[in-house]
Amino acid sequence: MSEANRDPNLKPICNLVNPLLTDMYQITMCYAYFRTKRHDTHAVFDLFFRQNPFDGEYTIFAGLSEVIAFMSNYRFTDEHIEYLKVQIPDATDEFFDYLKSLDCSQVKIYAFKEGSVVFPREPLLRVEGPVGICQLLETTLLCIVNYASLVATNAARMRMAVGPNKTLLEFGLRRSQGPDGGVSASRYSYIGGFDGTSNALAGMLFGMKVGGTHAHSFVQSFSSLDDLTTRLIELPGREETVDLVDIVLKYRAQLEWEHTNSGELAAFISYCQAFPHSFLALVDTYDTLVSGIPNFLLCALAMYEVGYIPIGIRLDSGDLAYLSLEARKMFREIEARFNIKGMVQQLKIVASNDISEETLYSLNQQGNSIDTFGIGTHLVTCQNYPALGCVYKMVEFDGLPRIKLSQEIKKVSIPGKKRIYRLFGRAGFPLVDLLLLEEEVKSHGEPKQGERVMCRHPLDPTKRVICVPNSVVELLELVWDGKPTQDPPCPSIAEVRGQAMKELNNLRHDHVRFLNPTPYKVSLSEDLFTMMHELWRTEAPIAELT
Repeated sequence: MSEANRDPNLKPICNLVNPLLTDMYQITMCYAYFRTKRHDTHAVFDLFFRQNPFDGEYTIFAGLSEVIAFMSNYRFTDEHIEYLKVQIPDATDEFFDYLKSLDCSQVKIYAFKEGSVVFPREPLLRVEGPVGICQLLETTLLCIVNYASLVATNAARMRMAVGPNKTLLEFGLRRSQGPDGGVSASRYSYIGGFDGTSNALAGMLFGMKVGGTHAHSFVQSFSSLDDLTTRLIELPGREETVDLVDIVLKYRAQLEWEHTNSGELAAFISYCQAFPHSFLALVDTYDTLVSGIPNFLLCALAMYEVGYIPIGIRLDSGDLAYLSLEARKMFREIEARFNIKGMVQQLKIVASNDISEETLYSLNQQGNSIDTFGIGTHLVTCQNYPALGCVYKMVEFDGLPRIKLSQEIKKVSIPGKKRIYRLFGRAGFPLVDLLLLEEEVKSHGEPKQGERVMCRHPLDPTKRVICVPNSVVELLELVWDGKPTQDPPCPSIAEVRGQAMKELNNLRHDHVRFLNPTPYKVSLSEDLFTMMHELWRTEAPIAELT
């Protein structure tokens, strides 16, 4: 793609994403292709995964926008070339001239919509073009798609655990794998169904809602009410002040809560003064039930009296289910005693503290009164399944289908240039994703509504079903043809999130349930199955026993 046609605003978020972000063997392979004058031979590669993560039966595809940005800016710099000359001293000057001239103008990429629900063995990306450049793209594309799809899926599973009405906030920046991991986790957890992040940079880059309160250190910095630099707070909408401390102490005396930690109370008063419209207190610095929640309620009562509406509390330790129920009970008692209508509904309870997907299901079973979950470590590090395992395999070379065999049957690849169709049943749910050869679609047409179609298991010849679809949707779209094919080149992050939520909600419950989910069918057409297994037979060496 010429410099004149390049979109200056379409750049990878991470400045490390460039042609040199690859495994060295991709470059040495490219040189081997170049030496034998095969580097311009047309090839097709599929990027796919073999197993859904987290013991589940679905995955959310993410990272496509970053792929498009990477492709748009694919250029080896002079510095890259000089470095590679040292690393590959046997390579010719002509090869380095070739690398210097490379861009993605001869490459095509077909892909699922970003945010789509996807399944094992189906190509998330189909990459076509000269084998030299397509080979060089492998590692970077895998790096972009693997983590993005894993985090989005992890987030989606947590969204499914809490349901549509709870708020989910990503709190993982401090626990993420480096700065890029932190920003990527914020971005892709939003796509998977989270509502916002604590990451200020991600909020600026992606237009995400940013949230946060304060840390224990803020509370610890106060020892007594004498540490307050002012006792006053401005009344809402007026240039008039009142003594907030006097009002707080009035309620403290009425409720006989003089036992609470005075330094913590001072910290909460100071935070009310700084953020009168968004007062939310971390209540577990000393003792949640004995001090933290009572001190919060003293400040909340004072804020209601002067005309502000406080937000609520955050629980960061202890028995979250029990503490949330006790907190709501205390809210209810205060609402009744002081006749503050709507207080119980207005005050929100935020919970954090090393929350995982399993924790969310456990909290559901225990019963709780939590409105918002702040989730960090288990979300961004994906502790239960640290890598998605996407692979990038050649499926066609110079017009001929190619297959990768293995003694592990699950690692046998599906050859040929393929198209994918999602077949829906009468109830509106998807039944099966069907892979067909491109040539067979050109010859015989696409699967059609109401017509019987044989669907074969890719690896087991005894497993097959006949499907009569009520509707059919093709899944792979041409997103890159030497340049972005869509305008705008990439959807907004909110549109991608909407795509993910729509598709998740359209799956049968048994496919997305937490325990023993039903596998979703990914099948081959009769022609593709026959071609694959014939190629498998002809390419497999015959052992000789003596």
